[in-house]
Amino acid sequence: MMSRQAFLCGLGSLYLSLLFVFLLMDVYARPANNSALKEKPADSKDENEILPPDHLNGVKMEMDGHLNKEFHQEVFLGKEMEEFEEDSEPRKNRKKLMVIFSKVDINNDKKIGAKEMQRWIMEKTDEHFQEAVEENKMHFRAVDPDGDGHVSWDEYKIKFLASKGFNEKEIAEKIRNHEELKIDEETQEVLDNLKDRWYQADNPPPDLLLNEEEFLSFLHPEHSRGMLKFMVKEIIRDLDQDGDKKLTLSEFISLPVGTVENQQAQDIDDDWVKDRRKEFEEVIDANHDGIVTMEELEEYMDPMNEYNALNEAKQMIAVADENQNHHLELEEILKYSEYFTGSKLMDYARNVHEEF
Repeated sequence: MMSRQAFLCGLGSLYLSLLFVFLLMDVYARPANNSALKEKPADSKDENEILPPDHLNGVKMEMDGHLNKEFHQEVFLGKEMEEFEEDSEPRKNRKKLMVIFSKVDINNDKKIGAKEMQRWIMEKTDEHFQEAVEENKMHFRAVDPDGDGHVSWDEYKIKFLASKGFNEKEIAEKIRNHEELKIDEETQEVLDNLKDRWYQADNPPPDLLLNEEEFLSFLHPEHSRGMLKFMVKEIIRDLDQDGDKKLTLSEFISLPVGTVENQQAQDIDDDWVKDRRKEFEEVIDANHDGIVTMEELEEYMDPMNEYNALNEAKQMIAVADENQNHHLELEEILKYSEYFTGSKLMDYARNVHEEF
């Protein structure tokens, strides 16, 4: 009779043999890459390093004209936003929120006024600005390998297409020889839009070369007044239905392209319209004449506008100001934690005075 040890040894050998066979089958079963210009990107992160982000931290409206749903958290938490995760322990998040409260409450009167909140919003917005500046230095080095301090459109295009999976050497050679590039329609459309932004970021005198500061404006238009104007023009162009370069309420709240298929989708669309109507009437339309001009939208989009920060501070206070004293106490912020941090705290009032 075979011993237990011999049986296990034989079973292990059989397992290794089968594993080897499966690995061989997998290698030979993989399809060959027949594309002349395409190759699998070594790191998908490269694309994010050189492509302008869809989302700009601390800016009230996205570049596609949608409202920034995380704006309140971004200007209240700054770089600490990542620490407030949905699955984090409520007790830990409560303590973090208490620490933030003490930092905002600079006069230590156990309540936060509009001026204190305004100062805090400007400080957190500046954090996002500085973070973008530091990231831009790294991203600029990625597209300026020769380190001459300038990047041409062709140099950027090569790096961008490489990040999308095209063979960098072959693309560079074709561009150098002025040969036609076989690029899919979607990628070409992205390139055309990027080229428009590239020209806008090229400060006078235009030389089609971007230095590090201009490249920052290209990636983060909120850092440049000129690029901010360009972004506003793009948003107006997308939303303006009658071509008068202004926005009415009906244009601003028009639903995106698509049909409502069920009640849940209808509810989402209803909330979308409600949020945009409120933002248009109470914030963007500064003179309340029912029309939003480019100038009004530009002021609204400017993250470093102190008046906007004060207005935002008052709105944030109003959301949680249950006792109507125009200030926020710790208990109120804890109760409305989901609005300020995106994280809902359970038993928010438990041991508050013991912990703080």
